Amino acid sequence: MLDTYERSINYLRISVTDKCNLRCRYCTPDGEIKLLPRSEILSYEEIIRVVRVAVDMGINKIRLTGGEPLIKRNIIHLVAAIAQIQGIVDFGLSTNGILLRHFARPLTEAGLHRVNVSLDSLSPERYAYITRGGDVSQVLAGIDAALEAGLTPVKINCVIKESPEEKDAREVARYAAEKGLQVRYIREMITGKGQFWPVIGGHGGKCVSCNRLRLSSNGMIRPCLFSDLAFSVRELGARRAIELAVCAKPASGAVSQNKFYEVGG
Repeated sequence: MLDTYERSINYLRISVTDKCNLRCRYCTPDGEIKLLPRSEILSYEEIIRVVRVAVDMGINKIRLTGGEPLIKRNIIHLVAAIAQIQGIVDFGLSTNGILLRHFARPLTEAGLHRVNVSLDSLSPERYAYITRGGDVSQVLAGIDAALEAGLTPVKINCVIKESPEEKDAREVARYAAEKGLQVRYIREMITGKGQFWPVIGGHGGKCVSCNRLRLSSNGMIRPCLFSDLAFSVRELGARRAIELAVCAKPASGAVSQNKFYEVGG
């Protein structure tokens, strides 16, 4: 699929839940998540139908996100179902890593290709502060489990204030080099102010080459994280919602009221 700016759209990020087991300060500044009513959250069957249509239309890269996807009940069932859809060449999952040690092997066996793991600090105290109570040792154990299970390449998402030269970021870089991991540095973003930057070491945030759509946990196809445009797969049907989102994809991000935990930022 090509949008109006001749960008090839082949990537769909799917938020399977708005729930999370952490409260990271850059994602939930006030420490609260305002959960959607359960009736608004897409079922696995609905997600699978959207993926089938999206792949038929030219999507070949899928990423499951949240919230935290690994707290979603029976997530392995969804992974296995999506993995069986012909035409997907890149199937990943983004996680904070807290539960990954329990899920790495089942995810591999279900057909997942790889994982991205959030890791902003190796210091137990700093990590607990940033995440409001998270245990970094669980994340490190999850990364080891992902490597052992073959969910490679394991990519690390490291949120920074401004520069990869910050102390926490340098420590994450050293750890990643020792483990053979890829690191992507993501400057803190504020959707409501339109503040975002290109991902260092990755492809996100580069509007001129953006190839993605987002399916939020409540069934809205969003053409851009930094836009309030959204098209309901329940009201319009998956194909029409995707068509409208592609046509409406802006040249670049602006501002939005999107919550990262709802749309899988």
